[in-house]
Amino acid sequence: MNSSRKLSFAVLVLFLSAATALSQPHYESQEVSEEDGIPVLIKHLPEWANVRDRAVFATNAEELKAVLGERPVLDLVDFSAGTEAVTAPYDAGRLLIVEYVSPQASTEADGLFSKAVAGDDTTVYRRIGNYNAFVFDVADPAAANLLLDQVQYEKDVQWLGANPFEISAERAFILRLSDIFVSTVLWILLGIGVAVAGGAIAGLMYFRRSDRRRAAMTTFSDAGGMTRLNLDGFTPDADRLLK
Repeated sequence: MNSSRKLSFAVLVLFLSAATALSQPHYESQEVSEEDGIPVLIKHLPEWANVRDRAVFATNAEELKAVLGERPVLDLVDFSAGTEAVTAPYDAGRLLIVEYVSPQASTEADGLFSKAVAGDDTTVYRRIGNYNAFVFDVADPAAANLLLDQVQYEKDVQWLGANPFEISAERAFILRLSDIFVSTVLWILLGIGVAVAGGAIAGLMYFRRSDRRRAAMTTFSDAGGMTRLNLDGFTPDADRLLK
């Protein structure tokens, strides 16, 4: 009798576990939260806890079109390389976030999306990190932009072992000290170079000015501008004095 009760209890536990597993949404995402198994992309929705029940996670264009309808820009989303998307309704409009696996793919898609929504007053688009975010059915562009301001691209890199790019405090001090030394030497050399160049330019200007003054003289005198006796008769005033 006890064995039958234990068996019945075990069957009941298995049934409840299966029912619970079936009731919880199953996501096929490349990056899910370790706490609850929800894709990280959903948690990057503005106020995601409030729109979680109405959010739709998609890994292909058909899933997006089932929610957003036929929109030409959706045909431009390339899901072949692991691209993921999430959409949820807000007061400002229907928000769509598309995440690409690389910055290059996101940049290429950005050019296509910008051209596709150009001139469409009902759609506001912005690239945020590797996210390409849209707000559809926009009535107030300012409210749509405020909604996009709340979308944050946040990725944390965790190393399994020691971070190979981590720099110790001693090495950071040495690198900083060496940078200060190099910059100081460069500034000193730059100051010397400016001083030498300035002196050379000033000397050249003074030499040319003196040369022009000497060229403008009609006669030469070694008196240095002082009064002298005109005993040789070679100055311009000699003929006037002799007459």
